[in-house]
Amino acid sequence: MSDSAKVPAVIRVMVVDDHAVVRRGLRHLLESSADMSVVGEADDGPTGVRLASSLLPDVILLDIRMPGPAGFEVAPQLRAAAPDARIIMLTTYEDDEYIAKSIGGGAHGYLLKSAGDESVADAIRAVYRGERLGTPTLMSKVLGQMERLSRSQSRLESGLSDVETDVLAIMVGGATNKQIARQLNFSERTVKRRVQSIIRKLGATTRAQAIVEASRRGIL
Repeated sequence: MSDSAKVPAVIRVMVVDDHAVVRRGLRHLLESSADMSVVGEADDGPTGVRLASSLLPDVILLDIRMPGPAGFEVAPQLRAAAPDARIIMLTTYEDDEYIAKSIGGGAHGYLLKSAGDESVADAIRAVYRGERLGTPTLMSKVLGQMERLSRSQSRLESGLSDVETDVLAIMVGGATNKQIARQLNFSERTVKRRVQSIIRKLGATTRAQAIVEASRRGIL
């Protein structure tokens, strides 16, 4: 192997953040690493999109909340402008809604601005390698949000109503129709109809099969 083949690639980074002090700090930090170079800066989303299309950076550090379009709104545009770029959302907010929207926008990583210098550099290297990442707290929120979205989608596809979902959740504990009726303040006849509807919609023939099927689909 030639010496040139042993030289590690320099990760080309672009920073999109409306705070000049943040951009300066990140540039100073990243350019002190031999394997990184800041190739561009932008103080808003539209400027970032224009730069990304011409610079084609490897990694984009994107502020999640800026004047004008928010980071999670800009992320899909950046993905279109620079399809090979990996996007790390920079945030001071551990907000479920922002995280969910960032997932939908195609972000590859989530990093709190309070993270240490080495954490930022490690995050860039990780997403450059193709990993998805975030701080433990953020990733816990991301996974929780994804699980909730998946469960909601599964319930929607099953055709189960909110009331039927409530009945199903109680059925899992082995409750009888009488016990379910007491807990939900329904008549036993109403509960029986609901249970039969649940079984039919899940393509089962018994209560036990319905519970198994609901679990398999991720409804519960």
